[in-house]
Amino acid sequence: MSPSGGEREALEVLARLLPGPPAGETWFGDDAAVVAAPGGGQMLLAADTLVAGVDAELSLTSLADFGWKAMAVNLSDIAAMGGAPAHALVSVVGLGLPGLAELYEGLMEAASSYCCPVVGGDLSAGDALVVSVAVTGRVEGRAVLRSGARPGDTIWVTGPLGAAAAGLRCLRASAGGPLQPHERALVLAHARPVPRLAEGQAAREAGATAMIDVSDGLAVDLACLARSSGVGFELDDVPVAPAATLEEALGGGDDYELVFTLPAGAEPSNFERSGLPSPIKLGVCVACPERRRWAGADLPLLGWAHTL
Repeated sequence: MSPSGGEREALEVLARLLPGPPAGETWFGDDAAVVAAPGGGQMLLAADTLVAGVDAELSLTSLADFGWKAMAVNLSDIAAMGGAPAHALVSVVGLGLPGLAELYEGLMEAASSYCCPVVGGDLSAGDALVVSVAVTGRVEGRAVLRSGARPGDTIWVTGPLGAAAAGLRCLRASAGGPLQPHERALVLAHARPVPRLAEGQAAREAGATAMIDVSDGLAVDLACLARSSGVGFELDDVPVAPAATLEEALGGGDDYELVFTLPAGAEPSNFERSGLPSPIKLGVCVACPERRRWAGADLPLLGWAHTL
């Protein structure tokens, strides 16, 4: 595909080429695939590929951080379905033995922290460092898809946004020099993103009708959820992380907070009972799919645009 082709266009082509799933399964177009599990119930399948120089600047962060992120972004896809991870396969291209050990240090830290053991994978030579992770997961009851939101549903996010983008800004500005104390938490948010697994399960238990993780930026990811559900939205609030900018909150990406919708009148009170921070209400879904408003104006479509 030519460099002018974007990810969305590529996904539309693949959607026409790939077979459709049987009833009760979701094979394509969500954060993870949902398939029937042996013995009943649902199993989740997710895969993501990170490329050095595209998905991380290794002059600013370590190979261990790159390994952590490669695992975390896949776990976040499981979180966005309201599930829990089970096992992971890791494939690495273009990295020798010393670097491989450092990369796996971060991978294994994330795997251990979120109870997702690495059970195999593959190694290959190549001109660029590429890390591909595939994760299986499980879900109690029904997985939460992107496509279930309805007009009148309220929109929530699990935390403030923009910290990861602000951390990358701080790293670029410091050029490897010392960081200010207030910058360290931002840099950690960029280097070691946290998959919101407990929050995803709490949202599902609260009755979430749709959910997505904020990987590319709130504006584009919420637009993706709205497009999948056939709704529009009106936002009253965009929570900005301390020391981040509004633009970073709307379009910085790499936050991996979860955006979810609840039926009108429902409240995510179970978060507090579970010891989790209370989600922040953003706004409401509306019937007109073209309506995407914030603070009385059209929401700018800021965010990461994937090119192929």
